[in-house]
Amino acid sequence: MANRLRTQAVLHVLLIAGTCLSTPAWAQPTPAQDALQARQDAAAAVIGVSAAQLEADYWIERARHADRVIYDAEQLATQNVVMLDNDPNLVDLAELPTLVEAEQVRAWVEARSVLPEQPLYDVAGKQGSARAMNRLVTALDLQNIPQTQVTRFGLVVRRADLRTFPTHLRVFNTPDDTDIDRFQEDALFPGTPVAVVHESRDGRWFFVVSQRYSAWIERDRVAIGERDEVLAYARRTPYLVVTGATAHTVFTPEAPAVSDVQLEMGSRLPLATDVALDQPLHGQVPYFGHVVELPVRGDDGSLSFAQAMVPRSQDVATAYLPYTRANLIGQAFKFLGERYGWGHSYNARDCSGFVSEVYRSLGVLLPRNTSAQAVSPALNRIAIEPGTSHAERVRLLRDTEPGDLVYIPGHVMMVVGHVDGDPYVIHDTAGMSLLGDDGRLQRLALNGVVVTPLLPMRSNAETSTIDRITNIQRVRP
Repeated sequence: MANRLRTQAVLHVLLIAGTCLSTPAWAQPTPAQDALQARQDAAAAVIGVSAAQLEADYWIERARHADRVIYDAEQLATQNVVMLDNDPNLVDLAELPTLVEAEQVRAWVEARSVLPEQPLYDVAGKQGSARAMNRLVTALDLQNIPQTQVTRFGLVVRRADLRTFPTHLRVFNTPDDTDIDRFQEDALFPGTPVAVVHESRDGRWFFVVSQRYSAWIERDRVAIGERDEVLAYARRTPYLVVTGATAHTVFTPEAPAVSDVQLEMGSRLPLATDVALDQPLHGQVPYFGHVVELPVRGDDGSLSFAQAMVPRSQDVATAYLPYTRANLIGQAFKFLGERYGWGHSYNARDCSGFVSEVYRSLGVLLPRNTSAQAVSPALNRIAIEPGTSHAERVRLLRDTEPGDLVYIPGHVMMVVGHVDGDPYVIHDTAGMSLLGDDGRLQRLALNGVVVTPLLPMRSNAETSTIDRITNIQRVRP
């Protein structure tokens, strides 16, 4: 974005001065570079995608009113309140009761920890036995839920997986596909507040309720604190927002608990306000970084806070990015090529996690899963009925704007723009299907964040993807 604006400014100055514009020799592509790009475009795995279209600026320059603010900070705050109040898939932790009954805890756990009906296989291709499944149910320890308990609160201290059951066991639908672990639900990031409502039988796992999801998390990833200090952490000001795909705190052997902590796009951390910039912090003068307050877990599991430095070289900001189409596109392209990770596995993210984190870096709250996002009553939704014609679906898609979210069962795509009226999307996907020149279905194992045209995509040889679209969600008036 900054490069685009600088280029426009230089061109403007040269035009005013009456200078004849020509590209200097050092900036012109060499014949070898031209030939390489031509080969890349010709050999593109995805029909209709050129090398130029893999750059955010290509789409930003085509966007209508790319830099116009869609919602200002006050409007976004209102939108997030509407989302929290009206979407049944979100939990306002501040509204949880001081005492929680066993019936509610059991309902939370049993809603998540459901034994699959179909056979599952481990990484060695061995089918899970009924005995192994029963052990998982036993680990839930549902018989020992207190009739009434005080609701505990904590903060996540390191990125942590959320699991269906309190186990690291990875399971798959087929013995030859070990990419999608069916016990992987999501991940929580440092500084995320949670309510701790139950423990596994072995005491190594907590069942937690977060704002967007409830599942099992390793006990040592959560520090237990007072309710008010936990809930206040996410509201503290001033703050730092991660605007890159990831950021890391400085590696520091003096303070291992806050050393090289991975932070994800959209994470918000309070800035320390009592820092002497000319005095060493963990062996470094912090003048060259941002000092944040991170949650730390004591040996007894209790919560405290410690200062850590995020280098100024990291992609961070001291406020959420302005909510513009240019920023939506630019943020999405920071993930381009990242490996697909079902339920945030592989230290990555999946389709709904991808769009959630893009929007979160602009200050927008979305539900976790596609099934919830697609029908959220807090968004500007276009519901597409099953009987909607192909032509009407195409018309609706041609009316979309960059940032609009397009849903099919189990998947979400974000519109980045149009070429000759046809919509293009960026999405985090395991793969896509197209019809080859011979009319036969071709499956592409993309396994990552990719840019694709939407109209050629196929669900099978007979059905196009757009004929399976159920909803278009617009996070705008």
